Amino acid sequence: MDTRELLKKVRRIEIKTNRLSSHLFSGEYHSSFKGRGMSFSEVRAYQYGDDIRSIDWNVTARLREPYVKVFEEERELTLMIVADISGSGDFGTQGQLRREITTEIGATLAFSALQNNDKVGLLLFSDGVERYIPPRKGRSQVLRIIREMIEYSPKSKKTNIRVALEYLNAVQRKKGIVFLLSDYLDGDYQKALSLTARKHDLVGIRLKDSFEKKMPNLGVIPVFDAETQSQHWVDFSSSHIRMKYELWMQSMDSYFTKSFRSAGADQLEVELGTSYIHALLGFFKKRNKR
Repeated sequence: MDTRELLKKVRRIEIKTNRLSSHLFSGEYHSSFKGRGMSFSEVRAYQYGDDIRSIDWNVTARLREPYVKVFEEERELTLMIVADISGSGDFGTQGQLRREITTEIGATLAFSALQNNDKVGLLLFSDGVERYIPPRKGRSQVLRIIREMIEYSPKSKKTNIRVALEYLNAVQRKKGIVFLLSDYLDGDYQKALSLTARKHDLVGIRLKDSFEKKMPNLGVIPVFDAETQSQHWVDFSSSHIRMKYELWMQSMDSYFTKSFRSAGADQLEVELGTSYIHALLGFFKKRNKR
């Protein structure tokens, strides 16, 4: 992709996702996630009903009347977008590839963080960590993240969620918000996921294609595996093969759901070809009701 085409793509995504963040997600994002704690704001005269534990005894003694300390929530947050860019990201039967949706969702979340003056960072992974951008503030940081999500070409086509989470746990020591975007066609990540959920506010976004839910009778066709880069002829007229595929997909669904549930982390599913806007808004509104 040449520079001019890349800049056009970045600009198109910026216009679309920045508008969404400004009008739809900014307030929802702001109220969905808590700050790191409470910080001192000011002292004021004691009022009836104030907690006596908040009395500032030094100021009270000096002014000879009771004063209390006032605290406010520290709103500055750190958002990490952890995105799967393995070979299966180039799959999509609904007019848009999985990786394109991943980029749009990541950009929307990044602009939501920008609206709230939060830091935002990026981790791209396949079966290894492909690119890590430390969290920073500012529009230029958000645009850099979008460029990387569009342009970066992974060194590997395979997937390893565990490796990505272990790397994140090592480099991201302060508590943050982590959105993990993947198709989750992987296993053996539950332990790393639990550690991440203990350290951070973790949200898993599973990107699925409706074609993956139930395999139709397509007869004998060539199937290309984007992650292993191999091609095989498969007889999908066989009910046994179709059932075997569907059982495997169900096992992936179950592992994803159970792993996040046991870790106490949030999860949502976005189906390609449907509105991720409704899925995200529904998630934020549900979270705000807790």
